[in-house]
Amino acid sequence: MLDNRVSGLLNAQVNQEFYSAYLYLDFASYFTDKGLDGFANWYQVQAQEERDHAMLFYQYLHNNNFRVVLEAIAKPDQTPQAPMDPLKAGLAHEEYVTRLIHAIYAAAQEAKDFRTMQFLDWFIKEQGEEEKSAHDLITKMELFGGEAKGLYLLDSELAARVYAPPTLVL
Repeated sequence: MLDNRVSGLLNAQVNQEFYSAYLYLDFASYFTDKGLDGFANWYQVQAQEERDHAMLFYQYLHNNNFRVVLEAIAKPDQTPQAPMDPLKAGLAHEEYVTRLIHAIYAAAQEAKDFRTMQFLDWFIKEQGEEEKSAHDLITKMELFGGEAKGLYLLDSELAARVYAPPTLVL
């Protein structure tokens, strides 16, 4: 049986992951409006990943006999003014999610909930990858996004990103 505090944090994370998907779909919509379909694709794939993350938390809770309580998903509060804005907001959001997952891990460690700690190991690694990807995207935009040809090539590169479902075994 899951510790009450740990299960509550895990349940809240389900909602947070769905919010992340909403946020990234909002970014995708912004880039579609700007004619940057590669950037839009990158964020659509990111949204798919976040939905899958939510479902991993959801399934983990159910596998541990905990009923998931779904809350309302907040409307994204970002209003990008320039193409760099969603990229920076995305990195800040991933850093925030990392802090949330670390807090769940700390609570699981305090409760000696080793199964949940093992489950979260994958997410800790995944968050490192998420932050690196977001940072790399900002770096590329700073290097190549200031001129039309560079932005076009970067957009073309991002259009090639495809979705790969997570391979976490629950």
